[in-house]
Amino acid sequence: MRVVVFVKATGDSEAGVMPSSELVEAMGRFNEELVNAGIMLGGEGLKPSKIGKRVAFDGESRRVIDGPFAETRELVAGYWIWEVRDMDEAVEWVKRCPNPMPGPSEIEIRPVYTMEDFAEAMTPEGSAVHDRVAAKLAEKQ
Repeated sequence: MRVVVFVKATGDSEAGVMPSSELVEAMGRFNEELVNAGIMLGGEGLKPSKIGKRVAFDGESRRVIDGPFAETRELVAGYWIWEVRDMDEAVEWVKRCPNPMPGPSEIEIRPVYTMEDFAEAMTPEGSAVHDRVAAKLAEKQ
């Protein structure tokens, strides 16, 4: 099962406060454990939303919204992509994670859809295009 693990933003992360050297080292060791266990497929920290943008969709209309974005607790400050047996394993790994922020923080775990989840809506044409995309992505790795 593939999951995306979101490190939720805080006031400090949105203000651009950089982590301490101790936290950088602790997170590096945790990431190393994840990689050695075959769990971590990728992950990065994200810069504050004040330098981000959103694109709002309404039919054919597109509107660009400049950051910063409200509701800091709903924003993401970083993420991992993990391959785990199940949600229980993902939760156990998150519990081992160093606190990613200087104060209180949260980490959210969300399962990723697979093409099988869309079987009811999948046409042969849709399947073909998704297969081509998957093949091109595999070439890049």
